[in-house]
Amino acid sequence: YEPNPSTLDLKSMTFSIAKDEISEISSPLPTGNSFVGHTSLRVIEPTPNALITSPLTVRGEARGTWYFEASFPVRLLDSNGKELAIVPAQAQGEWMTTDFVPFEVILSFTASTNTGMLILEKDNPSGLPENADELRIPVRFK
Repeated sequence: YEPNPSTLDLKSMTFSIAKDEISEISSPLPTGNSFVGHTSLRVIEPTPNALITSPLTVRGEARGTWYFEASFPVRLLDSNGKELAIVPAQAQGEWMTTDFVPFEVILSFTASTNTGMLILEKDNPSGLPENADELRIPVRFK
């Protein structure tokens, strides 16, 4: 898998993603909110450039192939790249499927900058780069 980088500007903050894998769509979950995601992962909250505080609830849905043993890592970095939190998101249903499975995770952190990046990583126990994937969402700290 060779990502073809493109740049998407969401509310004046730019980040790179794999081409054609991110979109903003109406949520199939009963929240009425929109979400950011790609073909295998949809994040309901937080939205890009959201003003966040600790503890932060991250919720959405991921295809079963995004999980390994019913979880995947969620990391929060400050704008200097310092890791503020890493917690596994847990599937809230049967994860051994190709369908979307809801998840929720709560991150506790102490911010040291004004902005950061929330990173949801596909669990990749093989360590092989062709199996790696992630979704990055820019955030602002309150």
